Amino acid sequence: MSILDPLYFAVSWVVVNFHNLLTPFFGTDSGVSWSLAIVGLVIVIRILLIPLFVKQIKSQRALTALQPQMKAIQTKYKDDRQKQSEELMKLYKEHKTNPLASCFPILAQAPIFFALFQVLNGLGKTPPRGYGVLEGETTLLASAANAKFFGAPISETFLGTDSTVVRIVTICLIAFMSATTFTTQRQLMVKGMPKMDSKNNMMLQQQKIMLYLFPVIFAVSGVNFPVGVLIYWSTTNLWTWGQQYYVIKRNPTPGSPAFEELQKKKAEKLGMTVAEMEAMNDPKKAKSVNGQGSDNEGETPKQEGQRVQPTKNKKKKKKK
Repeated sequence: MSILDPLYFAVSWVVVNFHNLLTPFFGTDSGVSWSLAIVGLVIVIRILLIPLFVKQIKSQRALTALQPQMKAIQTKYKDDRQKQSEELMKLYKEHKTNPLASCFPILAQAPIFFALFQVLNGLGKTPPRGYGVLEGETTLLASAANAKFFGAPISETFLGTDSTVVRIVTICLIAFMSATTFTTQRQLMVKGMPKMDSKNNMMLQQQKIMLYLFPVIFAVSGVNFPVGVLIYWSTTNLWTWGQQYYVIKRNPTPGSPAFEELQKKKAEKLGMTVAEMEAMNDPKKAKSVNGQGSDNEGETPKQEGQRVQPTKNKKKKKKK
């Protein structure tokens, strides 16, 4: 018994049950049923990963707030890398944040990804080999092995076939996978992050590495994946893009371009400027907007165009 057997069972069980639900609409041996069953697996996994996504967002925003302190530590210990790392780790621990939190959703999906890869890889063997729920199910195995996505069997790979159709479909899925990864990361950097100094900025450097590295990894490794795995990863990338777009649009990071844009829209609806709207919610800002809170607090503001009349101090009469 393999340590991954429970994962094989879970992945194949979800896919088979979605296939059974879709069979009355598309047929038992339809490639649409099996392809949409893989999409169903993505939906289940991504719903389960929502708490991790929330943690990722919180950690990213905490790191953004810590940027001034991080920069101060990097400047203070610029000649001592070890001490710099120790102080940064102490800072992360103190504020309960993790610079690698942005990778959590991807790392959490890795076991599911490999389990699905093994299940689909077994379908491409002669004869097809079943894992999990599919083990011993001759009819289901034959149905899944013959299922096609735009004419390409879902168990075939780019390097393992001579079929032109399979190669074209695989290239299209790899291109879509890489493009959605790039645009998702770029969307976060351009709209979802506050403007920061790029010099010695670990968070920004990490985001830039992810922007270019992940699409390249998908493009290079994608030729080894079965079509069904490429369907899974393309769908999960699309989910990530949509989920991030919603968060940036509805609940952007304070200080980011998306946040400023949202504040402007809210102010326009109220018929006021952003400063006036912020002053309405913050008494301190209200004083600055209204001309109060200055060194001459309590004095009546002078009006332009009017001559200020000197005030005479009237002497109080002493009572006899």
